[in-house]
Amino acid sequence: MTSNRLPLEALGRASLARVQVWADRRAWTRYGFELLMFGLKQGWACLFGALLLALILATFLWWPENAPLARYDFLALGALAIQVAMLAFRLESWEEARVIFLFHLAGTVMELFKTHHGSWIYPEASVLRIGDVPLFSGFMYAAVGSYIARVQRIFDIRVRHYPPLWTTWLLASAIYVNFFAHHWLPDVRLALFAATALLFGRGWFYFTPDRRRRSMPLLLGYGLVALFIWFAENIGTFARAWTYPDQADGWSPVSLGKLGAWFLLMIISIVLVSLVRKPEPEPAAG
Repeated sequence: MTSNRLPLEALGRASLARVQVWADRRAWTRYGFELLMFGLKQGWACLFGALLLALILATFLWWPENAPLARYDFLALGALAIQVAMLAFRLESWEEARVIFLFHLAGTVMELFKTHHGSWIYPEASVLRIGDVPLFSGFMYAAVGSYIARVQRIFDIRVRHYPPLWTTWLLASAIYVNFFAHHWLPDVRLALFAATALLFGRGWFYFTPDRRRRSMPLLLGYGLVALFIWFAENIGTFARAWTYPDQADGWSPVSLGKLGAWFLLMIISIVLVSLVRKPEPEPAAG
């Protein structure tokens, strides 16, 4: 255990050691416990996003109509409080927070552009906003960055056959530019998917749900995370945090086409986090 182990995580690991003794008594409890730990660690890694999504859903269900504070403004203040608490309880490092802020900033710029072009709208009034974009929206991107930074530490993720960093920076830049440029130029999304497959197709990441090392192709892992973000997006649009044009007359599931957009946005997030937490190679077996 390193000296800078986060206090809450250190407490959890100490309690976990006692439970592991019980789980080792039978094979079914051992494997079941490993699956349980995988789920618990994933939930712990996406703490920022889970809390923000809970706020979005709770305020949709119970926010008073005549409240002196707009719902979106409360969400902005609540998201800021979550971020402060993450730092105060050392659930994120300041170094991680700086990169997460860059993702927050990049997301806000894209929000301003996309809302201006009618890609989606924020239907409720608020004071804490820039143009048509309420300030809480940037924290939704920050939550993705927070997950990427925390999951690497929590699962002790290492990689093999990760592409050279400079190639990932070029890819992430091209993805970000295409989010804007496709409004005037041909959408090169298919080429970006192909480039992503070319760079990351050989890559594997290794992680520890309980004690045994497990592995998964990088592209599969990125795709699964994008899928869960798409599920979260459905909850967010159901709660009217924002809406797409086809949801103007009532909620409907978000198009599966958005799954591809989230996959590409995942690549941007991973590359940004790599600025402070470079992918570490998995040692050779034995």
